[in-house]
Amino acid sequence: MKTFLYLILLSVMTIPTNITVDTIYDFKPTNINGKETSLNKFKGDVLLIVNTASECGYTPQYEGLQALQEKYNKKGFNVLGFPANNFGGQEPGTDKQIKKFCKVNYDVSFPMFSKISVKGKDQHPLFDYLTSAQNPDFTGAIKWNFEKFLISKDGKLLHRFRSDVEPESDELTNAIENALNQ
Repeated sequence: MKTFLYLILLSVMTIPTNITVDTIYDFKPTNINGKETSLNKFKGDVLLIVNTASECGYTPQYEGLQALQEKYNKKGFNVLGFPANNFGGQEPGTDKQIKKFCKVNYDVSFPMFSKISVKGKDQHPLFDYLTSAQNPDFTGAIKWNFEKFLISKDGKLLHRFRSDVEPESDELTNAIENALNQ
């Protein structure tokens, strides 16, 4: 009888492996204040998802990301920051420390999320999706902090940019403006 009940319990607990994700709206990461946040709340907005770090040579890009937020937010655009400590231990802080660092040093007002892993065995499912979703640029593992993923109004990956693409570069701002006009 115990074996039978155990088998029934296992069959109920089995998670299907054929679930596919079509948009980022299927994800509910934890925000920097510790609350689960459905990305569905950003439906209809163009998004720029960025893996961030506080002690990186690219950290000054927070300034440009904040400028993008201010310039395009009223047109339906948001930057979403995802701190990660995957590269050189350049994001060692707690969520509370990261939040304070971003506010004090860059007056960040765009949504920030809890520190996660963006590559490896413990990669957050959102970044598994972002690094494998088809786009005209490239797929594969994130190479460093401040890679950027441009998301369409319908939640699909439009473009991907490496760390060295500055937030206020023509390449990125043109892509944002094109996405906002679609």
